[in-house]
Amino acid sequence: MPRFRAHIRETVFSYVQQHSHRYFSERFAGKIANKLSDLPNSAERIVEIICVNCIPILFTMILAVTLLWNANPKFAAIMLVWFFLHMGALFAFAPYCNRLFADHADAISTLNGKVVDCFSNIMNVRLFARIKFEKEYFATYQNDEIKKARKALLYLELMRVIQGLSGLFLIFMMLITLIKGWQQGWVTIGDFSLIAILSFNVLGMIWWLSFQIMQLFKEVGTLKAALSLVVKPLDIIDTEGAQPLVVTKGEIKFDNVGFYYRKQNRLFENKSVIIEAGEKVGLVGFSGAGKSTFVNLILRFYDVDQGAILIDGQNIKNVTLDSLYENIAMIPQDTSLFHRTLMENIRYGRTNATDEEVIAAAKLAHCHEFITKLPEAYSALVGERGVKLSTGQRQRIAIARAILKNAPILILDEATASLDSVTEQLIQESLEKLMQNKTTIIIAHRLSTLAHMDRILVFENGHVVESGTQAQLLSQDGHFAKLWKMQAGGFLPG
Repeated sequence: MPRFRAHIRETVFSYVQQHSHRYFSERFAGKIANKLSDLPNSAERIVEIICVNCIPILFTMILAVTLLWNANPKFAAIMLVWFFLHMGALFAFAPYCNRLFADHADAISTLNGKVVDCFSNIMNVRLFARIKFEKEYFATYQNDEIKKARKALLYLELMRVIQGLSGLFLIFMMLITLIKGWQQGWVTIGDFSLIAILSFNVLGMIWWLSFQIMQLFKEVGTLKAALSLVVKPLDIIDTEGAQPLVVTKGEIKFDNVGFYYRKQNRLFENKSVIIEAGEKVGLVGFSGAGKSTFVNLILRFYDVDQGAILIDGQNIKNVTLDSLYENIAMIPQDTSLFHRTLMENIRYGRTNATDEEVIAAAKLAHCHEFITKLPEAYSALVGERGVKLSTGQRQRIAIARAILKNAPILILDEATASLDSVTEQLIQESLEKLMQNKTTIIIAHRLSTLAHMDRILVFENGHVVESGTQAQLLSQDGHFAKLWKMQAGGFLPG
């Protein structure tokens, strides 16, 4: 059983990891984890019910019917007819029973997802004094779970009542037939004793079998609910015959690209942009202008609806996803870390890196200074999502990871926004070294950070409305110049 559970868990875990960015952005991580936990446990209980309870009782039933047939075929016939009617009724109720327990299992998973979501945002709960609010919010989903549990369990009890009445009917039929046979002389004392004892024993076994089958329905419902969430078709996968991406220069080309999140809301249409190999390009614009989508499409978090995105002439749809990600280093604005050691988090950029290489990357990202001041240094755990570190420290860890990865394409999403001015200046020097001989894309809200870009693309409603260096764009007194004048504290207004 441990191997059986482990195989299911590993298989489903591996499958779920391949789901698209959209899949995870639309679901609670806690709910997915709960479903992943339900699958092996329910599968184990289903196997146990079938192998340990159902099969032995069915063999015993066959033996009992054989003995009854030898005693008198009439009683064997009564037993068989009753058995098939009893089990037929049980299985007729099965689909609805499965549905009720699937709904209940889904309610439990949703409830657990809400718990994880609350604890993940416990700082907001405290800062806004919302402990009472969260308790009431939690109670809403708890009441839904209670309602669905009660409905499922009441249905289960109803089925047990029906089973009890069915069992009484069997005993009644057997006793009436036995008494009639005794009176008419075709039932002996030995037959009477044998048939009565067998009937009561079989009834007890079938009662237990029925109870186990109801538990089986319950576990099947839980299993279905888990499978319905995690085993969905993968929408972004390696195409048949996909080859590894080979980056020799780093040119990125949007060739007549069209994309929409929803059919009525097309963001990009006939977009064609070329980012030359080794070019440093900044992306600016108001929130929702299309900057993040532009980057997400390069990362193939979403597939384009028309056209193609090419890297060194290779359509990213025709290369393996792993090779695509191996050739792109991303430093996000909101850095999330694993609840592992600092050494492990930095080494995630290149898992075969030595300790010396990890420390060298940390020094370039100016992490080494604060890491060595910690009691456990590089062996210190960072907490869930890195909560033990400040935002700026997490961002420096992300930069160290990217430095260690050393991919030919680099994407920065306001990578220094959470740093103090002194550290930012030091990091900018490290980033300039990191960007050498790399195709670099920078999403920036602080426009002053784009002074050294080879080119700036200005986005508005999914369109690139201006393109040029910072000086050129300011001299044109166009959209970029307007954004520059509107800046408050160095950032674009939201």
